[in-house]
Amino acid sequence: MSADAVTQAAARLRVASETRQPCAPVIDLIPPGDVAAAYAVQDINTDLGLQAGRRLVGRKIGLTSRAVQTQLGVDQPDFGMLFADMDVADGETVAMSRLLQPKVEAEIAFVLGRDLSNTDITTAELINAVDYAVAAIEIVDSRIANWKISIADTIADNASSGLFVLGTQPRRLSKLDLPACAMSMTANDTEVSKGNGAACLGHPLYATRWLAIKLAEMGRPLKAGDVVLSGALGPMVAVEPGQAYVARISDLGTVRVQFEA
Repeated sequence: MSADAVTQAAARLRVASETRQPCAPVIDLIPPGDVAAAYAVQDINTDLGLQAGRRLVGRKIGLTSRAVQTQLGVDQPDFGMLFADMDVADGETVAMSRLLQPKVEAEIAFVLGRDLSNTDITTAELINAVDYAVAAIEIVDSRIANWKISIADTIADNASSGLFVLGTQPRRLSKLDLPACAMSMTANDTEVSKGNGAACLGHPLYATRWLAIKLAEMGRPLKAGDVVLSGALGPMVAVEPGQAYVARISDLGTVRVQFEA
């Protein structure tokens, strides 16, 4: 894999983001299963964003459904970067012009109270590092036209990140049975997605531990204060302009986002 191909792929995705015009998949430049090359593309645009003044505030985990992993031919999740300018307040109205082809999914988010820099972090250490959990809606998006993505496309495209919304009812882990947390998401009061914590690799903390180890190995460890979107609890739903989406997660309360007509 040539450095020039990785640079070209990063530029293609960057132009699509800046112009709000979806682009062709990048697998004509990097092989569809080349995860390392895809993360190299993601790293280029992450570094350029940081140089431009964007602030990194966490990570999102994708591909936490075993069925989706099988569909894309992978055996582990992926991840993308969360920047401060991607944060949407609970209940805020989002302009459709900020996005290309958005979808929403309900998740459990963790906010860290300690750094996670070890490559052999234990589950106990992870639990101690999590300050609290909140309900969240991730607004996923793809710079790739019509969501025609391979694993390499989605990783290169910052794991198809868009925006994120955190609820305002923090809960300690000791108060939660995370796999059993039931989720229902409605659009204008009609249920459009449902699931539970077990849908996220069996337990949202399993996905988060994988992420913490992976990032420590790559030299971008999670830090105190970081947000981790641990993965979808149910099917993602295409956004309809003018709709209000509300996710209800048992023991974590609700989180809401509205989209402009």
